[in-house]
Amino acid sequence: MVDEVRVLRLLRAVTDDLSVLRRESGADDERRADPIWLRGVKYTFVTAIEACVDVAQHICAAQGWGPPADNGDAIRLLGDHGALAATLALTLRKSVGFRNVLVHDYIAVNDEIVVARLDALDDLDEFVRQIAVYVSAAGA
Repeated sequence: MVDEVRVLRLLRAVTDDLSVLRRESGADDERRADPIWLRGVKYTFVTAIEACVDVAQHICAAQGWGPPADNGDAIRLLGDHGALAATLALTLRKSVGFRNVLVHDYIAVNDEIVVARLDALDDLDEFVRQIAVYVSAAGA
């Protein structure tokens, strides 16, 4: 059974992180020059995406849709089972890859891409909205 309280707490964490990222998208040049600024933005992206993954893993386990092969697969399963729109699931799988690059530094992180992502937060907002609807409709 999906733990609605847990899912809603995680969705709240995503929403809080999105609020921080939106605020930082408007940071002036002086603030952006601070070496800790970009590190903070990267970390906030990591925690927002990680909370989405935690939601996906929990729902997959609770609904018996797994086990997912990896975190991206957990997001895919949400799309396959209608908890997310399939197009959103595909987009969010790319976000999981972005998170992996930030965390594991598989390749050199292009800081310009990180900054550009500050203006592309709608997919995470939509994840929160769609999962909240799913959990509410599922009567979790």
